[in-house]
Amino acid sequence: MPVLVALALTAGGVGYYVWTAMLPSPDGSPAPVVEADATASIEASNPGPRAVRDCDDCPEVVTVPAGSFLMGSAADDPAAAPEEQPQHQVTIAAPFAIGRTEVTFAEWIACVADGGCNGYRPPHEGWGGGPRPVINISWHDAENYVEWLARKTGKPYRLPTEAEWEYATRAGTTTAYWWGNDIGHNLANCKTCGSAWDEQQTAPVASFRANVFGLFDVHGNVWEWVEDCWQPDYKAASTQGLPPNSRRGCSKRTLRGGSWDNSPDLLRSAARLWGQADGRDNSIGFRVALTLPATDDAAAGR
Repeated sequence: MPVLVALALTAGGVGYYVWTAMLPSPDGSPAPVVEADATASIEASNPGPRAVRDCDDCPEVVTVPAGSFLMGSAADDPAAAPEEQPQHQVTIAAPFAIGRTEVTFAEWIACVADGGCNGYRPPHEGWGGGPRPVINISWHDAENYVEWLARKTGKPYRLPTEAEWEYATRAGTTTAYWWGNDIGHNLANCKTCGSAWDEQQTAPVASFRANVFGLFDVHGNVWEWVEDCWQPDYKAASTQGLPPNSRRGCSKRTLRGGSWDNSPDLLRSAARLWGQADGRDNSIGFRVALTLPATDDAAAGR
């Protein structure tokens, strides 16, 4: 499946390059080199689509191709929770762009410096800002950021839908994590993940390997807000992955991905949680999405 994804992207004219990241650990030493375990028979550095940014201080985004996938957990999955079912097929009809990493403190402060984000300066808990994911962010804060980004760039930035998030995270896989069914060692930041930051604090973004779509930290580090109002299950889920009633002003919004302070089961691609839309926590951040212009082929239904 990753080979098919790569071919689809190449056919669309997207270039490739290899990302490598050696960001500092909390003690200032280089981050340990990630080694694939028995469950992850993939290269230590993944190729992925080329990342672009629309301004010097904007987040980098990568383009994710259109496609279909099974969202949620299978009925016979022993790790499945009721909110992850029923598993259902979703079609992402058009390519979209999504943040290569979670939005960082540096990117958030650029918004504040430009008069956006209501001037809010979230605390970093003494862990440092800069390249670490911005935390203590509510869903409304995240919306303020993407609205500022849309004004600054003139492009339709937004939060990803829940379906887009899972589709981009899975990157063509059907396993618990994009690298396999076991959490492995030093592949993410969580409780018992084997990283230098486990259960202590956030890691700088891109401290671990990217998936085939070129996305970092989709498992662990911080929970990520998505556009959708919280739904307790998928019984009424859209087959196009559209968020139901997302603009109705619901008080509960959906979170995906797990965090530095969670056990591995909450980092699974299918795992989901809710938070109060106005709630802030040091385990919550977000990444951006961008609606892309329709292509001639898409408009013609090809």
